[in-house]
Amino acid sequence: MTQDVEMKDHQTPSHSVSSAVPSNLQHLKEIASLIETGSYTKEVRRIVRAVRLTFGLRRKLTASLLSAFLDFALQPGSEAHAKLSSFLPKEDGHDMEVDTATSAAQTPAKHLLPELEIYCYLLVLLFLIDQKKYNEAKACSTASINRLKSLNRRTLDVLASRLYFYYSYSYELTGDLAEIRGNLLALHRIATLHHDELGQETLLNLLLRNYLHYNLYDQAEKLRSKAPRFEAHSNQQFCRYLFYLGKIRTIQLEYTDAKESLLQAARKAPVAARGFRIQCNKWAILVRLLLGEIPERTTFMQKGMEKALRPYFELTNAVRIGDLELFRTVAEKFASTFSTDKTHNLIVRLRHNVIRTGLRNISISYSRISLADVAEKLRLNSETPVADAESIVAKAIRDGAIDATLDHANGWMVSKETGDIYSSNEPQIAFHSRIAFCLNMHNEAVRALRYPPNTHKEKESAEKRRERQQQEQELAKHIAEEDDDDF
Repeated sequence: MTQDVEMKDHQTPSHSVSSAVPSNLQHLKEIASLIETGSYTKEVRRIVRAVRLTFGLRRKLTASLLSAFLDFALQPGSEAHAKLSSFLPKEDGHDMEVDTATSAAQTPAKHLLPELEIYCYLLVLLFLIDQKKYNEAKACSTASINRLKSLNRRTLDVLASRLYFYYSYSYELTGDLAEIRGNLLALHRIATLHHDELGQETLLNLLLRNYLHYNLYDQAEKLRSKAPRFEAHSNQQFCRYLFYLGKIRTIQLEYTDAKESLLQAARKAPVAARGFRIQCNKWAILVRLLLGEIPERTTFMQKGMEKALRPYFELTNAVRIGDLELFRTVAEKFASTFSTDKTHNLIVRLRHNVIRTGLRNISISYSRISLADVAEKLRLNSETPVADAESIVAKAIRDGAIDATLDHANGWMVSKETGDIYSSNEPQIAFHSRIAFCLNMHNEAVRALRYPPNTHKEKESAEKRRERQQQEQELAKHIAEEDDDDF
Protein backbone atom coordinates (compact mmCIF):
# COMPACT_ATOMS: atom_id res chain seq x y z
CA MET A 1 0.00 0.00 0.00
CA THR A 2 2.81 2.36 0.86
CA GLN A 3 4.39 1.69 -2.53
CA ASP A 4 1.14 2.59 -4.31
CA VAL A 5 0.94 5.87 -2.44
CA GLU A 6 4.54 6.70 -3.28
CA MET A 7 3.98 5.97 -6.95
CA LYS A 8 0.99 8.33 -7.03
CA ASP A 9 3.04 11.04 -5.41
CA HIS A 10 5.73 10.66 -8.04
CA GLN A 11 3.26 10.68 -10.92
CA THR A 12 1.61 14.00 -10.14
CA PRO A 13 4.49 16.26 -11.23
CA SER A 14 4.89 14.36 -14.51
CA HIS A 15 1.21 14.97 -15.32
CA SER A 16 1.61 18.67 -14.60
CA VAL A 17 4.58 18.89 -16.93
CA SER A 18 2.90 16.95 -19.70
CA SER A 19 -0.25 19.05 -19.40
CA ALA A 20 1.69 22.29 -19.65
CA VAL A 21 4.04 21.56 -22.54
CA PRO A 22 1.64 19.89 -25.01
CA SER A 23 -0.55 23.01 -25.07
CA ASN A 24 2.31 25.04 -26.52
CA LEU A 25 3.39 22.08 -28.60
CA GLN A 26 -0.11 21.80 -29.98
CA HIS A 27 0.00 25.49 -30.97
CA LEU A 28 3.24 24.90 -32.85
CA LYS A 29 1.70 21.90 -34.61
CA GLU A 30 -1.26 24.02 -35.69
CA ILE A 31 1.14 26.64 -37.04
CA ALA A 32 3.02 23.89 -38.89
CA SER A 33 -0.21 22.65 -40.46
CA LEU A 34 -0.97 26.24 -41.50
CA ILE A 35 2.43 26.50 -43.19
CA GLU A 36 1.87 23.13 -44.83
CA THR A 37 -1.51 24.22 -46.19
CA GLY A 38 -0.07 27.50 -47.44
CA SER A 39 2.75 25.65 -49.19
CA TYR A 40 0.45 23.21 -51.00
CA THR A 41 -2.12 25.85 -52.01
CA LYS A 42 0.52 28.54 -52.79
CA GLU A 43 -1.24 30.96 -50.41
CA VAL A 44 1.43 33.22 -48.90
CA ARG A 45 -1.08 34.90 -46.58
CA ARG A 46 -1.34 31.65 -44.57
CA ILE A 47 2.42 31.65 -44.00
CA VAL A 48 2.27 35.34 -43.02
CA ARG A 49 -0.36 34.44 -40.44
CA ALA A 50 1.79 31.54 -39.20
CA VAL A 51 4.76 33.87 -38.64
CA ARG A 52 2.50 36.33 -36.80
CA LEU A 53 1.22 33.55 -34.52
CA THR A 54 4.77 32.38 -33.86
CA PHE A 55 5.82 35.68 -32.35
CA GLY A 56 2.92 35.37 -29.92
CA LEU A 57 4.50 32.12 -28.65
CA ARG A 58 8.07 33.46 -28.63
CA ARG A 59 8.30 33.96 -24.86
CA LYS A 60 7.06 30.41 -24.23
CA LEU A 61 9.76 28.65 -26.26
CA THR A 62 11.93 26.21 -24.30
CA ALA A 63 14.61 23.70 -25.28
CA SER A 64 12.37 20.72 -24.49
CA LEU A 65 9.45 22.20 -26.43
CA LEU A 66 11.62 22.87 -29.48
CA SER A 67 13.14 19.40 -29.28
CA ALA A 68 9.67 17.85 -29.28
CA PHE A 69 8.60 20.02 -32.23
CA LEU A 70 11.74 19.10 -34.21
CA ASP A 71 10.84 15.42 -33.73
CA PHE A 72 7.39 16.22 -35.09
CA ALA A 73 8.36 18.38 -38.06
CA LEU A 74 11.63 16.74 -39.17
CA GLN A 75 12.74 13.16 -39.70
CA PRO A 76 14.84 12.05 -36.69
CA GLY A 77 18.33 11.26 -37.86
CA SER A 78 18.15 13.61 -40.85
CA GLU A 79 20.86 16.23 -41.40
CA ALA A 80 18.56 19.17 -40.56
CA HIS A 81 17.29 17.46 -37.40
CA ALA A 82 20.80 16.65 -36.18
CA LYS A 83 22.10 20.16 -36.94
CA LEU A 84 19.24 21.98 -35.22
CA SER A 85 19.25 19.63 -32.21
CA SER A 86 22.94 20.40 -31.68
CA PHE A 87 22.11 24.06 -31.05
CA LEU A 88 19.62 23.23 -28.28
CA PRO A 89 20.94 22.82 -24.72
CA LYS A 90 20.29 19.50 -23.04
CA GLU A 91 17.74 19.93 -20.26
CA ASP A 92 16.50 17.59 -17.55
CA GLY A 93 16.08 14.06 -18.92
CA HIS A 94 12.67 13.59 -17.32
CA ASP A 95 11.20 16.60 -19.16
CA MET A 96 12.70 15.44 -22.42
CA GLU A 97 11.20 11.97 -22.02
CA VAL A 98 7.74 13.42 -21.43
CA ASP A 99 7.96 15.70 -24.46
CA THR A 100 9.24 13.06 -26.83
CA ALA A 101 6.68 10.58 -25.59
CA THR A 102 3.79 12.96 -26.19
CA SER A 103 5.14 14.02 -29.58
CA ALA A 104 5.68 10.43 -30.66
CA ALA A 105 2.21 9.43 -29.52
CA GLN A 106 0.51 12.26 -31.40
CA THR A 107 2.65 12.29 -34.54
CA PRO A 108 2.81 9.16 -36.66
CA ALA A 109 3.82 10.96 -39.89
CA LYS A 110 6.80 13.22 -40.70
CA HIS A 111 6.85 16.30 -42.88
CA LEU A 112 9.65 17.02 -45.32
CA LEU A 113 8.54 20.35 -46.72
CA PRO A 114 11.30 22.98 -47.15
CA GLU A 115 8.97 25.55 -45.58
CA LEU A 116 8.77 23.53 -42.37
CA GLU A 117 12.53 23.03 -42.28
CA ILE A 118 13.16 26.77 -42.64
CA TYR A 119 10.49 27.43 -40.02
CA CYS A 120 12.36 25.16 -37.60
CA TYR A 121 15.53 27.18 -38.24
CA LEU A 122 13.60 30.35 -37.41
CA LEU A 123 12.24 28.92 -34.15
CA VAL A 124 15.66 27.76 -32.94
CA LEU A 125 17.24 31.09 -33.92
CA LEU A 126 14.60 33.05 -31.98
CA PHE A 127 15.18 30.85 -28.94
CA LEU A 128 18.97 31.29 -29.04
CA ILE A 129 18.73 35.08 -29.37
CA ASP A 130 16.25 35.32 -26.49
CA GLN A 131 18.56 33.15 -24.35
CA LYS A 132 21.46 35.54 -25.25
CA LYS A 133 23.50 32.73 -26.79
CA TYR A 134 24.73 34.95 -29.58
CA ASN A 135 27.60 32.79 -30.85
CA GLU A 136 25.27 29.79 -31.27
CA ALA A 137 22.74 32.14 -32.90
CA LYS A 138 25.41 33.22 -35.41
CA ALA A 139 26.16 29.61 -36.30
CA CYS A 140 22.45 28.74 -36.60
CA SER A 141 21.66 31.79 -38.75
CA THR A 142 24.63 31.05 -41.04
CA ALA A 143 23.44 27.45 -41.49
CA SER A 144 19.90 28.64 -42.26
CA ILE A 145 21.16 31.12 -44.88
CA ASN A 146 23.27 28.42 -46.55
CA ARG A 147 20.17 26.20 -46.72
CA LEU A 148 18.06 29.06 -48.13
CA LYS A 149 20.51 29.67 -50.99
CA SER A 150 19.69 26.27 -52.46
CA LEU A 151 15.91 26.91 -52.47
CA ASN A 152 13.76 28.96 -54.82
CA ARG A 153 10.11 28.87 -53.74
CA ARG A 154 7.83 31.90 -53.48
CA THR A 155 6.14 30.41 -50.42
CA LEU A 156 9.49 30.72 -48.63
CA ASP A 157 9.80 34.46 -49.17
CA VAL A 158 8.10 35.47 -45.90
CA LEU A 159 10.13 33.06 -43.77
CA ALA A 160 13.32 33.97 -45.63
CA SER A 161 12.84 37.69 -44.96
CA ARG A 162 12.60 37.01 -41.20
CA LEU A 163 15.71 34.84 -41.32
CA TYR A 164 17.62 37.57 -43.17
CA PHE A 165 16.74 40.03 -40.42
CA TYR A 166 17.82 37.77 -37.53
CA TYR A 167 20.93 36.73 -39.47
CA SER A 168 22.05 40.36 -39.53
CA TYR A 169 20.83 40.98 -35.99
CA SER A 170 22.83 38.08 -34.52
CA TYR A 171 26.03 39.41 -36.11
CA GLU A 172 25.24 42.93 -34.94
CA LEU A 173 24.85 41.74 -31.35
CA THR A 174 28.36 40.27 -31.45
CA GLY A 175 29.88 43.32 -33.17
CA ASP A 176 30.73 41.46 -36.39
CA LEU A 177 28.35 43.25 -38.73
CA ALA A 178 31.03 44.06 -41.30
CA GLU A 179 31.74 40.34 -41.88
CA ILE A 180 28.42 39.65 -43.58
CA ARG A 181 28.23 42.70 -45.85
CA GLY A 182 29.43 40.75 -48.91
CA ASN A 183 27.04 37.91 -48.12
CA LEU A 184 24.12 40.35 -47.80
CA LEU A 185 24.98 41.84 -51.20
CA ALA A 186 25.02 38.34 -52.72
CA LEU A 187 21.66 37.52 -51.12
CA HIS A 188 20.20 40.78 -52.46
CA ARG A 189 21.40 39.85 -55.94
CA ILE A 190 19.84 36.38 -55.63
CA ALA A 191 16.54 37.87 -54.37
CA THR A 192 16.52 40.24 -57.36
CA LEU A 193 17.05 37.39 -59.82
CA HIS A 194 14.30 35.35 -58.12
CA HIS A 195 11.91 38.37 -58.18
CA ASP A 196 11.60 38.08 -54.40
CA GLU A 197 10.47 41.64 -53.72
CA LEU A 198 9.96 41.16 -49.98
CA GLY A 199 13.48 39.74 -49.71
CA GLN A 200 14.89 42.64 -51.74
CA GLU A 201 13.11 45.11 -49.45
CA THR A 202 14.44 43.45 -46.29
CA LEU A 203 17.99 43.00 -47.58
CA LEU A 204 18.21 46.57 -48.86
CA ASN A 205 17.32 47.86 -45.39
CA LEU A 206 19.85 45.50 -43.79
CA LEU A 207 22.56 46.72 -46.15
CA LEU A 208 21.70 50.37 -45.46
CA ARG A 209 21.80 49.66 -41.72
CA ASN A 210 25.15 47.91 -42.21
CA TYR A 211 26.65 50.90 -44.02
CA LEU A 212 25.20 53.49 -41.63
CA HIS A 213 26.46 51.52 -38.63
CA TYR A 214 29.99 52.28 -39.82
CA ASN A 215 29.12 55.83 -41.05
CA LEU A 216 29.54 54.86 -44.73
CA TYR A 217 26.90 57.30 -45.95
CA ASP A 218 28.24 57.70 -49.49
CA GLN A 219 28.22 53.95 -50.12
CA ALA A 220 24.73 53.68 -48.63
CA GLU A 221 23.44 56.39 -50.98
CA LYS A 222 25.06 54.74 -54.03
CA LEU A 223 23.41 51.42 -53.16
CA ARG A 224 20.04 53.04 -52.49
CA SER A 225 20.04 55.04 -55.73
CA LYS A 226 20.92 52.01 -57.89
CA ALA A 227 18.73 49.40 -56.19
CA PRO A 228 15.56 48.41 -58.08
CA ARG A 229 12.40 50.17 -56.93
CA PHE A 230 8.96 48.66 -56.48
CA GLU A 231 5.84 49.03 -54.39
CA ALA A 232 6.40 48.42 -50.68
CA HIS A 233 5.13 45.04 -49.43
CA SER A 234 5.80 45.46 -45.70
CA ASN A 235 4.90 48.57 -43.72
CA GLN A 236 7.67 47.87 -41.20
CA GLN A 237 10.33 47.60 -43.91
CA PHE A 238 9.04 50.75 -45.61
CA CYS A 239 9.27 52.66 -42.31
CA ARG A 240 12.85 51.49 -41.84
CA TYR A 241 13.71 52.53 -45.40
CA LEU A 242 12.28 56.02 -44.82
CA PHE A 243 14.27 56.36 -41.59
CA TYR A 244 17.56 55.36 -43.25
CA LEU A 245 16.77 57.63 -46.21
CA GLY A 246 16.14 60.52 -43.80
CA LYS A 247 19.50 59.95 -42.09
CA ILE A 248 21.33 59.88 -45.43
CA ARG A 249 19.59 63.04 -46.63
CA THR A 250 20.43 64.79 -43.34
CA ILE A 251 24.14 64.05 -43.62
CA GLN A 252 24.05 65.24 -47.25
CA LEU A 253 22.52 68.59 -46.12
CA GLU A 254 19.23 67.91 -47.94
CA TYR A 255 17.18 68.89 -44.91
CA THR A 256 13.79 69.39 -46.60
CA ASP A 257 13.72 65.86 -48.05
CA ALA A 258 15.14 64.45 -44.80
CA LYS A 259 12.39 66.10 -42.75
CA GLU A 260 9.66 64.65 -44.98
CA SER A 261 11.13 61.12 -44.82
CA LEU A 262 11.66 61.14 -41.04
CA LEU A 263 8.21 62.52 -40.22
CA GLN A 264 6.58 60.02 -42.57
CA ALA A 265 8.52 57.16 -40.94
CA ALA A 266 7.43 58.27 -37.46
CA ARG A 267 3.81 58.61 -38.60
CA LYS A 268 3.66 55.21 -40.33
CA ALA A 269 5.45 53.28 -37.57
CA PRO A 270 3.29 51.05 -35.33
CA VAL A 271 2.39 52.42 -31.89
CA ALA A 272 4.16 49.47 -30.26
CA ALA A 273 7.49 50.38 -31.94
CA ARG A 274 8.28 53.06 -29.37
CA GLY A 275 12.07 52.85 -29.70
CA PHE A 276 11.91 53.31 -33.46
CA ARG A 277 9.55 56.27 -33.15
CA ILE A 278 11.84 57.88 -30.57
CA GLN A 279 14.80 57.64 -32.96
CA CYS A 280 12.72 59.10 -35.80
CA ASN A 281 11.63 62.01 -33.59
CA LYS A 282 15.19 62.74 -32.42
CA TRP A 283 16.46 63.08 -35.98
CA ALA A 284 13.35 64.96 -37.13
CA ILE A 285 13.75 67.49 -34.30
CA LEU A 286 17.37 68.19 -35.27
CA VAL A 287 16.50 68.47 -38.96
CA ARG A 288 13.72 70.95 -38.22
CA LEU A 289 16.12 72.99 -36.07
CA LEU A 290 18.65 73.00 -38.90
CA LEU A 291 15.91 74.26 -41.22
CA GLY A 292 15.26 77.16 -38.85
CA GLU A 293 11.97 75.73 -37.52
CA ILE A 294 11.07 75.27 -33.86
CA PRO A 295 9.22 71.98 -33.12
CA GLU A 296 5.99 72.20 -31.15
CA ARG A 297 6.06 71.38 -27.44
CA THR A 298 3.65 68.46 -28.02
CA THR A 299 6.41 66.70 -29.96
CA PHE A 300 8.41 66.31 -26.74
CA MET A 301 5.39 65.39 -24.60
CA GLN A 302 4.33 62.25 -26.46
CA LYS A 303 3.41 59.36 -24.21
CA GLY A 304 6.44 57.31 -23.20
CA MET A 305 8.94 59.65 -24.92
CA GLU A 306 9.33 62.52 -22.43
CA LYS A 307 12.47 61.15 -20.76
CA ALA A 308 14.19 60.09 -24.02
CA LEU A 309 13.51 63.45 -25.72
CA ARG A 310 14.44 65.60 -22.71
CA PRO A 311 17.99 66.44 -23.99
CA TYR A 312 16.53 67.50 -27.34
CA PHE A 313 13.89 69.62 -25.59
CA GLU A 314 16.57 71.59 -23.73
CA LEU A 315 18.58 71.90 -26.94
CA THR A 316 15.52 73.23 -28.78
CA ASN A 317 14.96 75.76 -26.01
CA ALA A 318 18.55 77.02 -26.38
CA VAL A 319 18.15 77.35 -30.15
CA ARG A 320 14.79 79.12 -29.78
CA ILE A 321 16.25 81.73 -27.42
CA GLY A 322 19.42 82.10 -29.48
CA ASP A 323 21.64 81.85 -26.38
CA LEU A 324 25.03 80.50 -27.43
CA GLU A 325 26.24 79.99 -23.86
CA LEU A 326 23.16 77.94 -22.94
CA PHE A 327 23.61 75.93 -26.14
CA ARG A 328 27.21 75.06 -25.14
CA THR A 329 26.07 74.05 -21.65
CA VAL A 330 23.36 71.72 -22.97
CA ALA A 331 25.73 70.20 -25.57
CA GLU A 332 28.31 69.41 -22.86
CA LYS A 333 25.72 68.17 -20.37
CA PHE A 334 24.22 65.59 -22.76
CA ALA A 335 27.36 64.87 -24.80
CA SER A 336 27.22 61.14 -24.02
CA THR A 337 23.57 60.92 -25.11
CA PHE A 338 24.24 62.71 -28.40
CA SER A 339 27.27 60.51 -29.01
CA THR A 340 25.21 57.34 -28.41
CA ASP A 341 22.50 58.58 -30.79
CA LYS A 342 25.20 59.48 -33.37
CA THR A 343 23.83 63.02 -33.61
CA HIS A 344 26.89 64.85 -32.28
CA ASN A 345 27.88 66.10 -35.76
CA LEU A 346 24.41 67.61 -36.21
CA ILE A 347 24.70 69.36 -32.84
CA VAL A 348 27.91 71.01 -34.07
CA ARG A 349 26.07 72.22 -37.18
CA LEU A 350 23.37 73.79 -35.00
CA ARG A 351 25.80 76.35 -33.55
CA HIS A 352 25.42 78.50 -36.65
CA ASN A 353 21.62 78.37 -36.32
CA VAL A 354 21.83 79.49 -32.68
CA ILE A 355 23.92 82.51 -33.69
CA ARG A 356 21.54 83.32 -36.53
CA THR A 357 18.49 83.11 -34.23
CA GLY A 358 20.15 85.39 -31.69
CA LEU A 359 21.06 87.83 -34.44
CA ARG A 360 17.47 87.84 -35.71
CA ASN A 361 16.20 88.67 -32.21
CA ILE A 362 18.72 91.53 -31.97
CA SER A 363 17.71 92.95 -35.36
CA ILE A 364 14.05 92.95 -34.31
CA SER A 365 14.79 94.59 -30.94
CA TYR A 366 17.20 97.32 -32.10
CA SER A 367 16.95 99.71 -35.02
CA ARG A 368 20.67 100.43 -34.72
CA ILE A 369 23.32 98.66 -32.66
CA SER A 370 27.12 98.60 -32.68
CA LEU A 371 28.95 95.45 -33.76
CA ALA A 372 30.75 95.32 -30.41
CA ASP A 373 27.39 95.09 -28.62
CA VAL A 374 26.27 92.42 -31.12
CA ALA A 375 29.35 90.34 -30.28
CA GLU A 376 28.71 90.78 -26.55
CA LYS A 377 25.02 89.77 -26.79
CA LEU A 378 25.88 86.74 -28.96
CA ARG A 379 28.65 85.82 -26.46
CA LEU A 380 31.25 85.26 -29.13
CA ASN A 381 34.33 83.97 -27.29
CA SER A 382 37.07 84.66 -29.83
CA GLU A 383 40.20 86.79 -30.19
CA THR A 384 38.52 89.25 -32.61
CA PRO A 385 34.82 89.31 -31.59
CA VAL A 386 33.96 92.51 -33.52
CA ALA A 387 35.40 91.20 -36.79
CA ASP A 388 33.62 87.87 -36.28
CA ALA A 389 30.34 89.68 -35.56
CA GLU A 390 30.78 91.75 -38.73
CA SER A 391 31.26 88.66 -40.91
CA ILE A 392 28.31 86.87 -39.25
CA VAL A 393 26.03 89.87 -39.81
CA ALA A 394 27.17 90.25 -43.42
CA LYS A 395 26.49 86.57 -44.16
CA ALA A 396 23.06 86.74 -42.47
CA ILE A 397 22.13 89.77 -44.58
CA ARG A 398 23.29 88.04 -47.76
CA ASP A 399 21.30 84.87 -46.94
CA GLY A 400 18.18 86.91 -46.19
CA ALA A 401 18.01 85.84 -42.53
CA ILE A 402 17.74 89.47 -41.38
CA ASP A 403 16.63 92.65 -43.12
CA ALA A 404 19.39 95.10 -42.23
CA THR A 405 22.43 96.99 -43.56
CA LEU A 406 26.00 97.32 -42.33
CA ASP A 407 27.64 100.69 -41.64
CA HIS A 408 31.32 99.74 -41.86
CA ALA A 409 32.56 103.28 -41.18
CA ASN A 410 30.81 103.61 -37.80
CA GLY A 411 30.69 99.86 -37.01
CA TRP A 412 26.89 99.67 -36.79
CA MET A 413 24.18 97.28 -37.86
CA VAL A 414 21.13 99.26 -39.00
CA SER A 415 17.86 97.27 -39.11
CA LYS A 416 15.18 98.12 -41.63
CA GLU A 417 11.59 98.67 -40.57
CA THR A 418 9.64 95.41 -40.51
CA GLY A 419 6.75 95.35 -42.95
CA ASP A 420 3.44 93.54 -42.93
CA ILE A 421 4.07 89.84 -43.49
CA TYR A 422 0.60 89.42 -45.06
CA SER A 423 1.63 91.70 -47.91
CA SER A 424 4.33 89.18 -48.88
CA ASN A 425 4.15 85.71 -50.43
CA GLU A 426 4.84 83.85 -47.18
CA PRO A 427 1.17 83.10 -46.30
CA GLN A 428 0.65 81.71 -49.82
CA ILE A 429 3.74 79.50 -49.46
CA ALA A 430 2.55 78.23 -46.06
CA PHE A 431 -0.93 77.36 -47.38
CA HIS A 432 0.59 75.67 -50.43
CA SER A 433 2.79 73.42 -48.28
CA ARG A 434 -0.19 72.40 -46.11
CA ILE A 435 -2.40 71.64 -49.11
CA ALA A 436 0.41 69.62 -50.74
CA PHE A 437 0.83 67.63 -47.51
CA CYS A 438 -2.90 66.79 -47.37
CA LEU A 439 -2.96 65.78 -51.05
CA ASN A 440 0.07 63.52 -50.60
CA MET A 441 -1.50 61.86 -47.57
CA HIS A 442 -4.72 61.26 -49.55
CA ASN A 443 -2.79 59.73 -52.45
CA GLU A 444 -0.85 57.44 -50.10
CA ALA A 445 -4.08 56.31 -48.44
CA VAL A 446 -5.59 55.47 -51.85
CA ARG A 447 -2.48 53.53 -52.86
CA ALA A 448 -2.55 51.60 -49.58
CA LEU A 449 -6.08 50.29 -50.14
CA ARG A 450 -6.34 46.50 -50.31
CA TYR A 451 -9.10 44.46 -51.95
CA PRO A 452 -10.03 40.79 -51.44
CA PRO A 453 -8.35 38.61 -54.09
CA ASN A 454 -10.32 37.38 -57.11
CA THR A 455 -13.48 39.34 -56.31
CA HIS A 456 -13.91 40.18 -60.00
CA LYS A 457 -13.64 36.49 -60.94
CA GLU A 458 -16.31 35.15 -58.59
CA LYS A 459 -19.21 33.62 -60.51
CA GLU A 460 -22.71 33.38 -59.09
CA SER A 461 -24.32 29.96 -58.84
CA ALA A 462 -27.37 28.93 -60.89
CA GLU A 463 -29.62 29.20 -57.84
CA LYS A 464 -28.50 32.75 -57.07
CA ARG A 465 -28.90 33.74 -60.72
CA ARG A 466 -32.44 32.30 -60.82
CA GLU A 467 -33.33 34.12 -57.61
CA ARG A 468 -31.94 37.41 -58.93
CA GLN A 469 -33.86 37.11 -62.23
CA GLN A 470 -37.09 36.35 -60.36
CA GLN A 471 -36.63 39.46 -58.18
CA GLU A 472 -36.00 41.58 -61.27
CA GLN A 473 -39.14 40.25 -62.98
CA GLU A 474 -41.29 40.97 -59.91
CA LEU A 475 -39.86 44.46 -59.67
CA ALA A 476 -40.55 45.13 -63.37
CA LYS A 477 -44.14 43.87 -63.02
CA HIS A 478 -44.66 46.04 -59.95
CA ILE A 479 -43.39 49.13 -61.78
CA ALA A 480 -45.63 48.37 -64.79
CA GLU A 481 -48.70 48.05 -62.56
CA GLU A 482 -47.91 51.39 -60.91
CA ASP A 483 -47.59 53.00 -64.36
CA ASP A 484 -51.01 51.61 -65.38
CA ASP A 485 -52.61 52.96 -62.21
CA ASP A 486 -51.16 56.41 -62.93
CA PHE A 487 -52.76 56.47 -66.35
